[in-house]
Amino acid sequence: MKKLRRIALALVVCVPACLSAQQTASPSSSTTPAAQEPTLAERPAPTTVEGKRRMTLDVVVMDRAGNPVAGLERKNFTLFDNNQPAKILSFRAIGGAPQDSDPPVEITLVLDTVNVGFQQVAFARDEISKFLRQNGGHLVKPVSIVLLTNDGVGTHLQSSTDGNALAAQLSQLDSKLRTITRAQGNWGDIERFSFSMQMFGNILDGQEAKSGRKLLIWVGPGWPMLNGRAIEFNAEAQQRYFDAIVQLSTRFRESHVDLYSVSPGTVDPLASSYKEFLKGVVSVKKANPSDLALKVLATQSGGRILGPNSDLVGQINTCVSDGSSYYMISFDRPRADRADEYHDLRIQIDQPGLTARTNTGYYNQP
Repeated sequence: MKKLRRIALALVVCVPACLSAQQTASPSSSTTPAAQEPTLAERPAPTTVEGKRRMTLDVVVMDRAGNPVAGLERKNFTLFDNNQPAKILSFRAIGGAPQDSDPPVEITLVLDTVNVGFQQVAFARDEISKFLRQNGGHLVKPVSIVLLTNDGVGTHLQSSTDGNALAAQLSQLDSKLRTITRAQGNWGDIERFSFSMQMFGNILDGQEAKSGRKLLIWVGPGWPMLNGRAIEFNAEAQQRYFDAIVQLSTRFRESHVDLYSVSPGTVDPLASSYKEFLKGVVSVKKANPSDLALKVLATQSGGRILGPNSDLVGQINTCVSDGSSYYMISFDRPRADRADEYHDLRIQIDQPGLTARTNTGYYNQP
């Protein structure tokens, strides 16, 4: 019940009954799958407490090389809410000495064994081990590891700055990495989307239980986007997708979670298709399952997309560097005319060559 009381993403998708019977009778290739409908916890009525108008954003400023920039002041930042300047009410620069961030930024690596092949999983495991053993195994931030397998999210390596100990534990999990291939084609994609989103919600529950800022690094390209599939949608399904989009946007911001996507392998010519869905979803009629793609969510949370390439250690290090220097700013949201009113967010830095990353938008409530 605790998950229901929070604005929890219980993305248990109602996959058609015939999907579960695939092992005995696969559907014809001409069969059009029914719309996936995430079963979500009913969202509570928006609060009207005045104090809830205050919003806090974690902001990473980068130079042209993609490195975090420290030493900026409030006067260097301009915040735009729906293209209108918004007054920055508080400002805090975090970076430099470890005590600047209390509690420290935490890193969670999610090794996805469901949506990639075994060879890529084995390579990713080896690269994660190399990352953990850098600098003699002394990690600059606490790191935890989560394994997503066909059995669910059942394996957690607890947060530690002892990289050697984490690497030793990871090496003992070979049996967990031997995945069972799920169904292929449209039906297989639907199944993996459904399962992955449900497990993603469970992982977010664990992140929300922690205090401070969290960098959630997903190792793998993520679940299928389902765009271009012959899938039927109805109004009820779109409402559930929209509810999921609103919930995730709110959870990322309020829980201070930045989502990252890192990938081994070679460039996929279709890998950039997620960019069609980066704009905020303004209404139920605009909702699409591809709006819930991993790379879309990563961008909108203020995180990054890296790879695919063979330097997975370098990708992870780039993500971790975002926790070394960042800024916290707050502002008051304007009054909303209706529920789930989408607002675009943008931060401008007054120094040439610098760009800012933060949550790309939020859903305002009356």
